[in-house]
Amino acid sequence: MASTAAVSGSTADRLRSDPVYQAFWLLRIGFTVAPILFGLDKFASVLTDWDGYLAPAINDLVPGTAHQAMLAVGVIEIVAGLAVAVLPRFGGYLVAAWIGGIIVNLLILGDYYDVALRDFGLLLGALTLARLASAFPADDLLRRRRGIQGTRP
Repeated sequence: MASTAAVSGSTADRLRSDPVYQAFWLLRIGFTVAPILFGLDKFASVLTDWDGYLAPAINDLVPGTAHQAMLAVGVIEIVAGLAVAVLPRFGGYLVAAWIGGIIVNLLILGDYYDVALRDFGLLLGALTLARLASAFPADDLLRRRRGIQGTRP
């Protein structure tokens, strides 16, 4: 396997030849698109009735109704997905923390242990994205707009 440190050139060249860079972009795209789509669905309820996924103990802590809480959750998920798109090193940790909260909610709710376990895998993927993003600092869109060049270790 070729060393990823030796791979240079355009983004397209790196995507063709560097498996680490490919993994970074697969995770970045996935953790951008999925939270945004799930966040939007909190407003449309096409996939499921999201209100039923809020543990009563959590619902008692937040102001408003379960539906209002889920709308707030939708906004947070959209913001988290956008954060991954723009600043994957920060966004990956943000999504991981958010998924951690979802796991806690599901464990309190009970009956969704399989979903909590699946979400734990997603949490690990989000942490992996954040770690991989530290290897590609020039790929942060905000850094690129400001003209800040990152170096790869």
